[in-house]
Amino acid sequence: MGGAHLKAALLDQDGAAQQVLQVACPLWRGLDWLEAAIDEVLSQIRSASNYHAITMTGELVDLFENRPAGVMAIAQLMHQKLQGKAQFYAGTQGFVSSHQVAANANLIASANWLASANFVAKKVPNALFVDVGSTSSDFVAISNGEVIVQGFSDAERMRSDALVYSGVVRTPVMALGQKVLFEGAYSNIAAEHFATTADVYRLTGDLLSEDDMAETADGAGKSQLESARRLARMIGYDVEGAPFIAWQSLAQAFKAMQLQRLGEAVGHMSQGSLDSLVGAGAGKFLVAALAEKMDRPFIDVIDLIQSASTQQKHWAGVCFPAYAVAYLALEQLH
Repeated sequence: MGGAHLKAALLDQDGAAQQVLQVACPLWRGLDWLEAAIDEVLSQIRSASNYHAITMTGELVDLFENRPAGVMAIAQLMHQKLQGKAQFYAGTQGFVSSHQVAANANLIASANWLASANFVAKKVPNALFVDVGSTSSDFVAISNGEVIVQGFSDAERMRSDALVYSGVVRTPVMALGQKVLFEGAYSNIAAEHFATTADVYRLTGDLLSEDDMAETADGAGKSQLESARRLARMIGYDVEGAPFIAWQSLAQAFKAMQLQRLGEAVGHMSQGSLDSLVGAGAGKFLVAALAEKMDRPFIDVIDLIQSASTQQKHWAGVCFPAYAVAYLALEQLH
């Protein structure tokens, strides 16, 4: 459960993804949005499960007074809505029951990255795992099959570059920098929420429509023209003020800025290692671009995922923490 999406993965007894779903869920608007998202997922799951493994980041939204309060509220709702046994991923403590959530709230909070990294470590013993999502990006080094932890809390991980709040859908374009190259000159970037990175990647052609679930900055549509109109506002233009190709070039300039920021985190976290980059999330295309730029091998996380369906593999890569935590829970049962 994230702050903007609810993700779910149904695995068979061998760990193969049978069904993976993502539902938009703006949790900051109220718990009723999460309840509705859970109902939608349960209505679409083809087979009822008696065992549920849960990880979350939604506890950090400003609906809640603090993270422990958010963990408790989300856990209580999950306990109410799910039939059968529900366990919560508590990082180094493994899985805990609903009755143990309060005592482990700080370990449960935002532990999804660790579930993902632990899964990858089982498949690729030496790598830098990079999950670029809609809102943020995780960077986790793996050495000799062990996850190298740079702090567990969001605060610790943000200090070490293990967590960078930069994603490919919801991130405000103004967060990418202060100046951008446009038509041969640098322009100041408006400190206004006129556009998001989804506008950038619609124009570059990188963002798949099925991964593009968030609302636009102005509430308008998601066509290329509407995306260009929003990007133009970021540098004080109307979209009619330049040819369409100029806005596509502007999008590429914004992409380059985000790649530079994420590349800094890769360099910091890998400390000169030439190990593979393992990419996951809706923005794994940026991880592939960084690997090419840095002359490092790239592994698409979907190549580590079991499934008979190409479509389900794709969704498991986008919703990777959901798949990973389900896999770890299944492994524990065995």
